[in-house]
Amino acid sequence: QLQASGGGLVQAGGSLRLSCAASSRTFSSHVMGWFRQAPGKEREFVAAIRWGSGKNYYADPVKGRFTISRVGAENTMYLQMNSLRPEDTAVYYCARGNGYSTTTTDYNYWGQGTLVTVSS
Repeated sequence: QLQASGGGLVQAGGSLRLSCAASSRTFSSHVMGWFRQAPGKEREFVAAIRWGSGKNYYADPVKGRFTISRVGAENTMYLQMNSLRPEDTAVYYCARGNGYSTTTTDYNYWGQGTLVTVSS
């Protein structure tokens, strides 16, 4: 089970840090990811991290602004979001899969989502 938290309302240019806590052990072979879904749009890939190596991946719209990380001892993943824009407004979901992918169907477990609203 995954529990996402940290969303909220922030002005454009501001920052937020999302957390995703896993209740079951995350293994080095797992990949953890963040996706987001804006109103009326499909869920899209944001970032992912290989649990064992820490290698990370980002969607082009967030490169240079968002940073994904994990703390193995806490079984928790983070998404530091800086320089937020109104177009970043969405429900953010964390997910766990068995390999790197930008496709939602390749992730087996999902958190409940946390709402991020960026005002202009």
